[in-house]
Amino acid sequence: MRLSPVVSEKCTKLGGGTLRSLSSERDELASSPVDTARGEGIAALDPVPPMLLVLTGVTSIQFGAAIARTMFDDLGPAGTSLLRLAIAAAVLLLVWRPRLGAHAAANVRLAALLGLVLGAMNLFFYEALDRVPLGAAVTIEFIGPLGVAMLLSRRRIDFAWVLLAVVGILLLARPWSGTEALDGTGLIFVFAAALCWALYIVLAQRAGRVFNGGEGLSIAMVVAMLVPLGPGVAQAGTDLLAPGLLLAGLGVALLSSVIPYSLETEALRRMPTRVFGVLMSLEPAVAAVAGYLVLGQGLRPTDVVAIALVVAASVGVTRTSPAMTPEAVLET
Repeated sequence: MRLSPVVSEKCTKLGGGTLRSLSSERDELASSPVDTARGEGIAALDPVPPMLLVLTGVTSIQFGAAIARTMFDDLGPAGTSLLRLAIAAAVLLLVWRPRLGAHAAANVRLAALLGLVLGAMNLFFYEALDRVPLGAAVTIEFIGPLGVAMLLSRRRIDFAWVLLAVVGILLLARPWSGTEALDGTGLIFVFAAALCWALYIVLAQRAGRVFNGGEGLSIAMVVAMLVPLGPGVAQAGTDLLAPGLLLAGLGVALLSSVIPYSLETEALRRMPTRVFGVLMSLEPAVAAVAGYLVLGQGLRPTDVVAIALVVAASVGVTRTSPAMTPEAVLET
């Protein structure tokens, strides 16, 4: 389907709105009365370098997404999203058993906001994945983390890296091609997911600093499952209770939610938001591998070049941008 000028304009506005919305969100959170007491991390993960936590989470979530795509024929994207988030919420509640009364009201609201973003991000991404190949969807969605990196950047050269990433995204979307262009509706969903991904990075770091372990994430996941509840039940119905799909949903929930979000929250306790954002540069490449191995989605040469450009842009931002301490990120 050809990407029409109207769709292109909407995507451009939504992509540009990512930075504006994220800036507003950052200012709002900076002035909010959230308790700034540091939460404790997961002790068992203390010896693990935060970079390794992020890379493990990246691999887990992309293969989880590929497996989830195989469930769309039975449950639809919204039904699969609901099953994944509901099971993830149940697992996290069982493990962490958070008590709302033990936390400041502002912190609970922060966790709830994180949950809304998580639920929307997952639903939008699955709707996009129903229309766009996994590797392309993740590559374009990466505008979210890259937007975080740019929002916190003060160096002109970083804008050159962003331009490189934009070229890669355009090569993937191919709006000039009538027969080979990516689905326009799918692209809108990808950009919506990118916006949520950018907000997730900021909110997850802030939540990770005021909640112990995965308590904040477990509260957020309960809220997240409410986002696709209506469309998920409408699409999947009683198939949500089929034993085989429940088992598959458990695997997807662990790979796509419990493991990566727990690892990312832990990593965000120990690294700056911008560094975390650019470390996600491997997401497109891992997604392409997962799409090929699990879904049989091949890549044309231009797609490989496009993904390489986005990855190179992310690496470039990482190498040319000075590191920021966690405290500086919170004050930015």
